[in-house]
Amino acid sequence: QVQLVESGGGLVQAGGSLRLACAASGRTFRNYGMGWFRQAPGKEREFVAAISWSGGNALYADSVKGRFTISRDNAKNMAYLQMNNLKPEDTAVYYCAATLSGSYYAVASGYNYWGQGTQVTVSS
Repeated sequence: QVQLVESGGGLVQAGGSLRLACAASGRTFRNYGMGWFRQAPGKEREFVAAISWSGGNALYADSVKGRFTISRDNAKNMAYLQMNNLKPEDTAVYYCAATLSGSYYAVASGYNYWGQGTQVTVSS
């Protein structure tokens, strides 16, 4: 079983930055790929970013490309999402997810485990 706990969300003004963190426990973190998704009120959960088990490959949604950076620290069992130049449309609950395949996917169905989410609110 894999447990994922997100942190780092909050309220920020447009143009500001936040760094989300995802702490993983329960299995060998370095073996699985990680992803970040988000869900705004009344909308479907959408892909944000994903990273392979080694950190050597990453994938981003077009809406965040150039503003967000996904990373991981396998020694600390942590994944991160650095979010810069935030916009009001980035407001959502952000979830981290783990896939035991070690790869990285842009679809939620590719992931085996999910965290509870952390709220990010960007004011205009």
